[in-house]
Amino acid sequence: MKIKDIPKVDRPREKIMKYGAEKLSNSELLAILLGKGIKGKNAVEMARSLLKKFPEEKLVNIQLNDLKNFTGIGSTKACQIIACVELGKRLLKGKKSIIIMSAKQIWDEMKDIRNSKKEHCFIFYLDVRNQIIKRELISIGTLNASLIHPREIFEPAIRFTAAQMIISHNHPSGDPSASEEDIKLTRQLIEAGKILGIDIIDHIIVSEKGFVSMKEKALM
Repeated sequence: MKIKDIPKVDRPREKIMKYGAEKLSNSELLAILLGKGIKGKNAVEMARSLLKKFPEEKLVNIQLNDLKNFTGIGSTKACQIIACVELGKRLLKGKKSIIIMSAKQIWDEMKDIRNSKKEHCFIFYLDVRNQIIKRELISIGTLNASLIHPREIFEPAIRFTAAQMIISHNHPSGDPSASEEDIKLTRQLIEAGKILGIDIIDHIIVSEKGFVSMKEKALM
C-alpha cells in the first residue's frame, strides 16, 4: 500500500500536523524523515524494517555507513537521519531528569516489578518535555476499570502539574499482550484526560521477557 492509499487521518504528516509529534509512533516519525519508500514498501513499512534492524538502543549510535547500506536510503537521507539522531543526543546531554523517549525505557524503569506475582499499576507523570516528574503506584491486583477510578489517576497529575502521563503495569503470566480490560480501562482514562487537558501518551504492559506498547499496537 502506498502512502497516498492510506486514509489521510492515518498518514504520518497529516497526523503530526493535527495531533503533534508526540502522538506518532517511532516508525511514523522515521517515515517522515524518509519521505518516501521504495517499490513494494511505503515509507512507514521501510521505517519499520529499519527499526527492526536497528532498534532504539542501536539507532542512537548508528553510523552513516549502516544507513547507506540499507536498501532505499541514499546518502542524503542517511545524513538527515544521522543529523537528527546527533541533535537529539546533544539536546538531551547533561539532563538530570529522566526523559522518556521509548517504551523500552519504561520497561527498564519497571524492572522492580516485572516478575512480580501480582499486577502493579504505575503512572509515570511527565512534563511537556517528556521528563519524569514522578512515578506513582496506583494499584496492586488485577487491573480493572471498575476498580480504578479516574480520580485516582488524575488527582496526582493535577498535584504534580503534569502535562501528560504513561500508564504501565505488569502481567504476572509473562505474556505482555493487552487484554480487553486493559484496552477498556485505557480508553476510559484517555477520555477523562481529554476533559482535563492531560494526555495519556501510552500504556505499556511489561513482563520479565518483554513489553507491549499499546500505542505502537494502535490499541488506544
